[in-house]
Amino acid sequence: MARNDDNPADPFKKALAEATKVMADDTDLNVSYSVDPSGLSGDQMRLPQISRRMTRDEVLLARGTADALAMHRRYHDDGLHAKYRPPGDMARDIYEAMETARCEAMGARDMPGTAGNIDAKIAHEAQRLGYDQITQAADAPLATAAGYLVRHLATGRDLPAAAQNVMDLWRGHIEGQAGGTLDDLNAILNDQTAFARLARKVIEDLGYGDQLGDDPDQPDEDQDEADESAEEEEQPDSSGQDDEQDDDAEASPEQSQDEQQDSSEAQVSMDDLADEEMSEETELPEGEAPLEPPPPAPLSDADPNYAAYTTDFDEEIPAEELAEPAELERLRAYLDQQLDPLKGAVGRLANKLQRRLQAQQNRSWLFDMEEGILDAGRLARVVANPTTPLSFKVEKDTEFRDTVVTLLLDNSGSMRGRPISIAAICADVLARTLERCDVKVEILGFTTRAWKGGQSREKWLAEGRPQQPGRLNDLRHIIYKSADAPWRRVRPNLGLMMKEGLLKENIDGEALEWAHRRMARRQEARKILMVISDGAPVDDSTLSVNPANYLEKHLRDVIDMVERRKMVELIAIGIGHDVTRYYQHAVTITDVDQLAGAMTEQLAALFDKDPRARARFLGIRRAG
Repeated sequence: MARNDDNPADPFKKALAEATKVMADDTDLNVSYSVDPSGLSGDQMRLPQISRRMTRDEVLLARGTADALAMHRRYHDDGLHAKYRPPGDMARDIYEAMETARCEAMGARDMPGTAGNIDAKIAHEAQRLGYDQITQAADAPLATAAGYLVRHLATGRDLPAAAQNVMDLWRGHIEGQAGGTLDDLNAILNDQTAFARLARKVIEDLGYGDQLGDDPDQPDEDQDEADESAEEEEQPDSSGQDDEQDDDAEASPEQSQDEQQDSSEAQVSMDDLADEEMSEETELPEGEAPLEPPPPAPLSDADPNYAAYTTDFDEEIPAEELAEPAELERLRAYLDQQLDPLKGAVGRLANKLQRRLQAQQNRSWLFDMEEGILDAGRLARVVANPTTPLSFKVEKDTEFRDTVVTLLLDNSGSMRGRPISIAAICADVLARTLERCDVKVEILGFTTRAWKGGQSREKWLAEGRPQQPGRLNDLRHIIYKSADAPWRRVRPNLGLMMKEGLLKENIDGEALEWAHRRMARRQEARKILMVISDGAPVDDSTLSVNPANYLEKHLRDVIDMVERRKMVELIAIGIGHDVTRYYQHAVTITDVDQLAGAMTEQLAALFDKDPRARARFLGIRRAG
């Protein structure tokens, strides 16, 4: 007899684990079920948790996830994958998505039963990420679409509706740029090396060749030359010694065994000495420098020619590490006191934004349910026929598609006073408002550690003032609130902006690229980056020894990269400064008091489902 504490899902979980080991061809695989994200780590495989109820959706998701991970285990080689993996973020995402699709397509070919299960997993993930609600390619992740297309072309299977939507939005662009490359897909699907080369070619076709790094198939010419030189020097010695030994053997056939042994020992000693000399010569050839490691990756993905004299003194630091907790509380109280007159107006705007966002969370009802709220509208049929069962209804919420918003605040000296105070309080209110609407918010700031160069400039001076040193100051990138941190825990952090001496100079290009890189690593389906600044990038130390447009050119290159890749929706607000000459979607305000309204309207327009409303927003270039 089964005990009351037996879990009815246990037999299914055990059977699924054993089947997964067989499909993965790995009997040592340890399969567990967890609420943590599913995945493979060494010999550990995590699958979605299955409750005692064993609902249909739970079972399908667990089976689909198990099959997908088993196919990855069976057909994927980590070493080969790492050899061809690109270093750039977008290129790496496309490469990973294509390899995952290859493994799943191989499973569909060799074990057709896995195809339907994996479809269920893809449908669940695409629905969870809101892919069915996307109407524009700019809102859909390119890497995911590329993976879907590879799977579709390799298997000929239609994708679940939400995934199909994402693939269709990007399919024309991908096939237009890389259609010829993808023609060879089916012929090399079972060859991971050839497929990795094809994936890198697709990435190049799509315009991300600058993120591929060095060609892993390119031989090291310096090493080849050193090996050839060593072989040439060894060959004459070896042949000469062999000839001498042969001559001695012919001339003295009656040489005693002791003499032969002495000769052999002497020969071994000579060989050892020659090997040592050769080793020394190979390590440091005369007149040549030792072999150097490959050059480091460029500082900027947007402009490989942009450089910094040194990054040793840069810092990326949480706000709480720049002041003691008691000081942060004091600064936060000072901020609240300064902006008390503005709180009412800002609060009203925040409530307006919240109402507009919540109005888009369409509610609907599921009828004829076995439990829930009694459906009064259908009581008449129960009265007419008492044998008719009661009918219940359940309210269904349509949540926002997973979204993250990053506010990147200029912390330069020109923002000192009222501008930085209002920027801080607006970030505070918007973070709380968006958090209530299930939108994650990250707040970042950027400045420098010192005026006029800091330790970077000191190092440059000590080393003889080399020409064209590049960026010549110590960056300080501040994390006031990470996207996953609850607001109540980090509320005092924005008070740091009131700290005397914090605000210095601004190098916007690197800050924007840093914020974009952080967003690109996140899993949300939609990413919005809002930049708030009051001027062009300025750093006296850098501009005094480089071309006058050095920092401004880099900023333009970064903006162009972000807008071209379309992973992130980029908007900007300029305070008393025309940022529309840099950013495609921007608003310039003439009075800092307009900041709250401009931020609210921009975000509300971005979330508006009406394409005409969004078009009107994109046409706005100034506020006030």
